[in-house]
Amino acid sequence: MGFAQAKFQAVMIGSEEQRVEALRQLLDYPVKEKDSEGSRFWYLRPGSDELEAENTCPIAVGFFKELNQGAKREIEQWLTEDDQDKQIRGHYTGRIATEQPVMYILLPEGNSQGNVALVLPTESRLRQRSIQVFDWTAKDLQARLHRLSWESLAQKVTEKITGFVPQVDWIFFKPAATAKELAQLLAAVARRIEQAMPDVYEAEGEDGYLHNLLKSFRKELIANLKLKADNDKDYSFADIYAQTIAYGLFTARVFSFVKNPKADFSRDGAWSQLPETNPFLRQLFKDISEQSPENLGDELVDAIGEAIAILRAAEMDAILADFRSKMNREDIVIRFYEDFLAAYKPTMRERRGVYYTPEPVVSYMVRSVDELIKDKFDKPLGIADPEVMILDPACGTGTFLLWIFKLIHERHQANPEAFEYSDWNDYVDHCLLPRIFGFELLMAPYAICHLKLGLFLEESGYRFESGQRLGVYLTNSLDDSISKSEFLFDEFIANESSEAAEIKKTKPISVVLGNPPYSAKSANLGEKVRKIVEPYRYVDGEKIIEKSALQFEKNIQEDYVKFFAFSQKIIGKLHNAILAFITNNSFLDSITLRGLRSSLLDEFNSIKILDLHGDTDKRELDLKGDPDKNVFDIKQGVAISIMIKNSKSQLKTKVDLECYDILGTRIEKYNFLESKSISQIKWKKIKYIKPKYFFKLLDERLFDEYSKISYIKDIFKVNSTGFESGKDEILTDFLKESLENKIIFFVQKSIQEVTDKFNIVSGWGLELVEKRNLIVENNNFQSKFIDFLFTPFDIRKTFYQKNLLKTNSFSAGKHLIYGKNISLLVMRQVSIHGEFTHVFASQIIPNNRAFYSKKGKISYFPLYLYPDPNRPSELQEEKRPNFSLNFPKIIESKLSYLPTPEAIFYYIYGIFYSPTYRTRYAEFLKIDFPRVPLTSDDRLFRQLADYGEQLVGLHLMTSPTLDKVITEFTEIGDRTVAPGHPKYSDGKVNINKQGDGFVGVPEEVWNFYVGGYQVCQKWLKDRKGRVLSDEDILHYQKIVVALQETIKLMQLIDEAIPSWPIE
Repeated sequence: MGFAQAKFQAVMIGSEEQRVEALRQLLDYPVKEKDSEGSRFWYLRPGSDELEAENTCPIAVGFFKELNQGAKREIEQWLTEDDQDKQIRGHYTGRIATEQPVMYILLPEGNSQGNVALVLPTESRLRQRSIQVFDWTAKDLQARLHRLSWESLAQKVTEKITGFVPQVDWIFFKPAATAKELAQLLAAVARRIEQAMPDVYEAEGEDGYLHNLLKSFRKELIANLKLKADNDKDYSFADIYAQTIAYGLFTARVFSFVKNPKADFSRDGAWSQLPETNPFLRQLFKDISEQSPENLGDELVDAIGEAIAILRAAEMDAILADFRSKMNREDIVIRFYEDFLAAYKPTMRERRGVYYTPEPVVSYMVRSVDELIKDKFDKPLGIADPEVMILDPACGTGTFLLWIFKLIHERHQANPEAFEYSDWNDYVDHCLLPRIFGFELLMAPYAICHLKLGLFLEESGYRFESGQRLGVYLTNSLDDSISKSEFLFDEFIANESSEAAEIKKTKPISVVLGNPPYSAKSANLGEKVRKIVEPYRYVDGEKIIEKSALQFEKNIQEDYVKFFAFSQKIIGKLHNAILAFITNNSFLDSITLRGLRSSLLDEFNSIKILDLHGDTDKRELDLKGDPDKNVFDIKQGVAISIMIKNSKSQLKTKVDLECYDILGTRIEKYNFLESKSISQIKWKKIKYIKPKYFFKLLDERLFDEYSKISYIKDIFKVNSTGFESGKDEILTDFLKESLENKIIFFVQKSIQEVTDKFNIVSGWGLELVEKRNLIVENNNFQSKFIDFLFTPFDIRKTFYQKNLLKTNSFSAGKHLIYGKNISLLVMRQVSIHGEFTHVFASQIIPNNRAFYSKKGKISYFPLYLYPDPNRPSELQEEKRPNFSLNFPKIIESKLSYLPTPEAIFYYIYGIFYSPTYRTRYAEFLKIDFPRVPLTSDDRLFRQLADYGEQLVGLHLMTSPTLDKVITEFTEIGDRTVAPGHPKYSDGKVNINKQGDGFVGVPEEVWNFYVGGYQVCQKWLKDRKGRVLSDEDILHYQKIVVALQETIKLMQLIDEAIPSWPIE
């Protein structure tokens, strides 16, 4: 038997003292002693010699007969019971710091070779995760005891003022070797903390620690902050606290390790390891360290202890090397911050609009701002000039600020004599920290930002001796309603917010840059915050009036729009300033954001827009015909806007507005951004036109021509957007019978059954459940089942009861319900790449998404207006055309007679299906409602009206031409539309692998789009999993005919028009 094995076996033989001595020899520790306070435990003290060991926290050894036998799970359970918890935890907490065991080794009594338990004590109850039980002969036990031997432990003893502490956490926790592993481990702990918070909160009194902390956060940061979020997307107090613990401890561990790898790391001392540049986190963690275990609760204490153990066990040398090698590159954030979110709450990243800014983007923006400061403001030091105050109002993880720090450091190192303070430490104290600021609302990126900037300063040689803080604050940039705290408890939180508010109000910020949040569903909806965009409700002094007020409000309240307003407010009082943002690019041509564009033109002398495109939903293509890619991992296209003001005031006509478009792969865009700055781009001048002020290149000659023709909203008086059910799963279906069954279930079953069946968690679904009694009260139940247009050629059933629909579209829809009618379907804005196809006709109410577009909703214009049939007979009127007062006069003046309303409708429809009309005015058709060129040629009018009438018949599926089908359905399987289908090949549309499908579909028909949808594909794709009926098959065959005939008629329409513009 070998040396180690002989010593190992000796631990199980003899008296307690003999066995402890054998264990001491096995571990090679200098000191063995009985607990001087008379407990059942022995102490083993590691060290290089007896003197060192006497000042080292011990490992306790105890003997328990219950370990002589029993299954592992039974022993773990036994150890967590009250008696054992009192013995072990009571022993641990009842000792002074130098006498507290770092772990307990529990052995079986007598000479039994039963089980051995290793216990990692904390201030909380013993839990199974801090207990490991092994059979005496297990190799895993031998491996762990070997880790406890002085040979392995010598490099893992840390220092405290009172002595030495052996770090045994790596015995219980697998040491994280990479930033990603550590992020994932901390995410798991943060999740535990977040889930435990409500119970701890409820258990304490109104004046408890967490109650007061929540009051402080609500008062100083987020007024409507909830204790716990309803779902994983929303921010909550529990989440803030959890992320604070995770990132605060991580930051403390990093700086502790950098200063002294041998320094001890614990809950009571973590706050002191945080750099003085972050007073907020220092004070918050000091408060946490001063809370008793009773105040925090067992679960929180245990989770915090686990986080500390994970950090102590982590291979910090390797992790810091990982950080330093990628300090300002995408990897650092993706590997840590985003890995943390992916493991903790991936949906939160989307909800809060949090996206890391790639290095090439930051590089381009910072270098361009630096260049402009030099050239436009006559400051040779550029961004390093001590008079230039800089703010990133949504600084995230500090990527922009880090780039600014690095650029300044490089410039200072290259020529220190060019600076008033040639010593780097003096420059940082006097000219860097006092003028560069960042605001951040989310705790996780706030902590990482401090960590990154702090590490960079430490590596640059900065000594952190002045006690001056970094100008990065935990605050809501958009909220100015900050008041000084009345209570000492929350003073440090109030200080953070009030200092940030002071910067907003008093500091002459001349550069604002960054990447504000992209979330369309803004969380910043307080009354004062909403008012920040008030200037954007006006264009040239006139208030914007929008028919779709809700959509207008939604667009103007997006977070990035608010950050534009905030930034204008910050720099508004200065004559020389720069605003540089990368944002959602929809503001460049959004109709509802024309007030924003007008305001920017009023504010700045020069605006340069680098449109990076990349919008997935627009289906944009690059010059090679390949899909255009985004510089972020998001669907929304983006643009970099750099705006300069360097005079008191200017007229809009004097503003230098330029743009440049980049389409291509992500790498191609990165290469462009890394190789260019603002002065090296061949900008294209935009001539903006009131009142829309689009920030897009438009053909000026064609725009002038197009602007003179009749606007569709000036032709038709009444229109509406399509209706929105709010819960299609309940209120719509393919067939009336199945919809009726759903409605009956919805009304009659319990709330729990309804919410389970229809997956109702929040939002309109819950409101609908509360309103379901309205269905019972309805006397005309059957009359509420009506047809609606889901997408072109796709007619479905809905339960149309106005007070149950999210938006009911009744102002125009009633005229399709009350009598025979027809409506023209168009869109105000079309935001997809490719040909304009967003025109259709319908006799029934359309769904608001009947057309595909990234922006806006479908609008429809009824031909006739019907009186309300519920009015008394003596008040009844005849139906009347839905034309504006002046339009009949205009068309009569053109033709010398007034055509029928139907003829006018068909003429308009024919014009909109002209291929030349669609290509000639393509850019304008994307940015506003279409316009109608009116002819004075009666022959042309009648010809186009005839073609338009034929098109309408095809699209309403009423034309007799549709009976002449050109396809055949081949039935081999069960007619089910399978996942991944339909598939088109050589004239056949297969709906499943068996080969069921339609033969004889022309390729041009398969590829034809209406309303942004590839009709032949979309109609079948929306029936995935359904078995096609005979009626379905015939309907699809008629769609093929309708599209084929549409293509022919479009060609005939173009041939009929002699020249453009139409006269």
